[in-house]
Amino acid sequence: MRDLKILLLQSDIIWHSPDKNIAKIDDFLSKQRLEADLFLLPEMFTTGFTMKPEGISENFKGDAVEAMIKWSKSTGAYVAGTVPFFDNGFHYNRLLLVSSSGVASFYDKRHLFSIAGEDKIYTSGSKKLIFDIFGWKVAFFICYDLRFPVWIRNRDNDFDVAVFLANWPYARREHWNALLRARAIENLSYVVGVNRVGIDGNGIVYSGDSQVINFKGDILLDCGDVEKIFSIELSYKELASYRESFPAWLDADKFMLV
Repeated sequence: MRDLKILLLQSDIIWHSPDKNIAKIDDFLSKQRLEADLFLLPEMFTTGFTMKPEGISENFKGDAVEAMIKWSKSTGAYVAGTVPFFDNGFHYNRLLLVSSSGVASFYDKRHLFSIAGEDKIYTSGSKKLIFDIFGWKVAFFICYDLRFPVWIRNRDNDFDVAVFLANWPYARREHWNALLRARAIENLSYVVGVNRVGIDGNGIVYSGDSQVINFKGDILLDCGDVEKIFSIELSYKELASYRESFPAWLDADKFMLV
């Protein structure tokens, strides 16, 4: 199995400005030639974490999808990011996974952040997204999902990489750091967390802390608070070897989600 090359964008998202945020990513990509298998963007990368999606929500023919297709063509990668999305009369915090030919799949955020009223605005998803990317099984989650290990649980090694796209505030950054490592260790998988930096339109501060963690809980990449695109390659050989030498997954509890 080939290694998986991932790009992570840790950006300062311009509040409620899809056009400006898309142009900003265009500018990042124009300054360097980047190639990868998977290009990851933060949660609500076109708007910031908003509870007012009217007028800025996306659809399958919208500007965000068009831009993501363009980025996929320029990098050779699948591109993933979440946007406020309007579909069949409902708003979703929807993660889009896009290839050069269009939307490959999507995931609607399962755990909505009720403390901010997200559950009053957006509709919760009910299906996981685990997608095969060049032989790697990649599971996609969104921000607050990170706190709910039963939903994420890697049963029978269903996934090799768990991705979390987030707008995770500085005030709870230690939770982010601890939970990402916990999810990696307990699931015997790589974990990739992509967060934003800057201050949003509600005055909430974000410190970044995007990172990549291996199956043993070792931090392979720590992005700090820098606004830039980071790159890393993950070794499938090392993952498979560790799972074989320490097969804790064989003793995991069996359960059903209801």
